[in-house]
Amino acid sequence: MIQVLVNGAAGRMGSEVVRTVAAEEGLIVCGAVDPGAAGKDLGEVVGTGHNGITISPSLEEAFAKGKPDVVVDFTSPKVIYKNARYVLEQGVNMVIGTTGLTAEQRAELADIADKTGANGLVAPNFSLGAVLLMKVSAEIAKYLPNAEIIELHHNHKYDAPSGTAKLTAEKMAAARTTDSEPDATKESLPGVRGGKYEGITIHSVRLPGYVAHQEVLFGGYGEILTLRHDSLDRKSFMPGVMLACRKCMTIKGLVYGLENYLE
Repeated sequence: MIQVLVNGAAGRMGSEVVRTVAAEEGLIVCGAVDPGAAGKDLGEVVGTGHNGITISPSLEEAFAKGKPDVVVDFTSPKVIYKNARYVLEQGVNMVIGTTGLTAEQRAELADIADKTGANGLVAPNFSLGAVLLMKVSAEIAKYLPNAEIIELHHNHKYDAPSGTAKLTAEKMAAARTTDSEPDATKESLPGVRGGKYEGITIHSVRLPGYVAHQEVLFGGYGEILTLRHDSLDRKSFMPGVMLACRKCMTIKGLVYGLENYLE
């Protein structure tokens, strides 16, 4: 039985993780952390009924009760680096769904994991469909280098662009075999063309009603190709999170991108 501690347990994603782990064979929730709900019963907070697990205010206090096999973190970009350092330094495996870690920070965390023997995954997106979209986009970019990304999320998302859009652009840029044609457009309103990553324009939309959505548009001579993925419910991320909880027990080191757990 894999013992799972959920950090950010009272949040929208954290609550969904708690409910899913509780119903998943071979996994069990052994603890929870959320400063805003500290002292409350976890089951009552996530809507599954009293379960006797008291939410801790910090990872330190939760670990004092007993170390889990894996920590699932859906918290905030402001605290994720500190959280990850602490967990990995304790030699505990970690599944990180919180965005905001820089490439340099990921490298530092990977070094810590190597030293302590902890394993883990940093994933911008846990939706299997979104991961497949990234994989296909990179393949298409070899032949259609002119592309733009539109990502649409709810208006409470912390960051822009999304980690998924950034990783998609990184994979596409690395896969291109020819340069994209230059954009001759002149902006009459600064920023209206979006942000660019190595020539790939990314547009971020933030509106109530959205969950997580992404389009990748490719333009060629006399043709266009559009890929789109829509997560309509946070349940769409749960199969990927459950897979990560299992895989991080055996796949060595700190890995970036759920696609590396699918191979």
